[in-house]
Amino acid sequence: MCIAYLALAAHPDWPLFIAANRDEFHERPCLAAAPWRDHPNVIAGIDCQAQGTWLGVTRQGQFALLTNYRDPSAMKPNAPSRGELVSRYLAGDEPADLYANHVQETAAAYNGFNLIVGKLGAAFYVGNRRTQDTPLALTPGRYIISNHLLDTPWPKAQRLRLALDQYPLEDLEQSLAPVFAILKDNTQAQDHTLPDTGLTLERERLLSSPFIISPNYGTRCSTVIAVHASGRALFSEVSYDASGTLTERHDWPFFIDEMTSSHVTSALE
Repeated sequence: MCIAYLALAAHPDWPLFIAANRDEFHERPCLAAAPWRDHPNVIAGIDCQAQGTWLGVTRQGQFALLTNYRDPSAMKPNAPSRGELVSRYLAGDEPADLYANHVQETAAAYNGFNLIVGKLGAAFYVGNRRTQDTPLALTPGRYIISNHLLDTPWPKAQRLRLALDQYPLEDLEQSLAPVFAILKDNTQAQDHTLPDTGLTLERERLLSSPFIISPNYGTRCSTVIAVHASGRALFSEVSYDASGTLTERHDWPFFIDEMTSSHVTSALE
């Protein structure tokens, strides 16, 4: 996944809202989001090559998302899959804070990554390119993350953040179509605003839009996860081909197990 927006306890009715795009090579096989056969409480896609995932949620309200930190000069060819950092959390039962600390202890073994793990009102950010050596507890608010550090003001991140900051979360009751339309913004940044991550200028331009379209690499899917204060949850994913054309949509509504409205509300206070 290459860009994700997180609203954590930022709205009284919607304590969790995630909107994200996953960018990947089109030839890399994956499975669309669905309950996992071996862990039916987990709803997430699967990277068939490395068997991990990039974003998911459980019926108990755990969630995790991952982005790669773009630094081609420091790639380790035999590093373990970063996707396992998400799948291991979702399939396990370790509290988010303990899990984030355990990830921090072994973070150097992986290629550059950003990871957010949480459960409704509590979330933790960990990555192996941060100067801090302990996970960051996220306070209620709105966050954006792409392929640098959390809230780094890259043009694509700023563009998506501005649009979703202005989106009224109460409208989630009506339709998710406006969110998917925002996520499909393929406006590229002006050259003078582009980051210098060691790629060619042409490549930096291609990767500078929230939604990427090219024959070999681009946005493979967009995902929305939202949890209502009642415990009602939405998971919706749309998939795209190399031309940016929608090919399929999967919706997985569910209710947070053993979670009452008052429990959700108290977790956010």
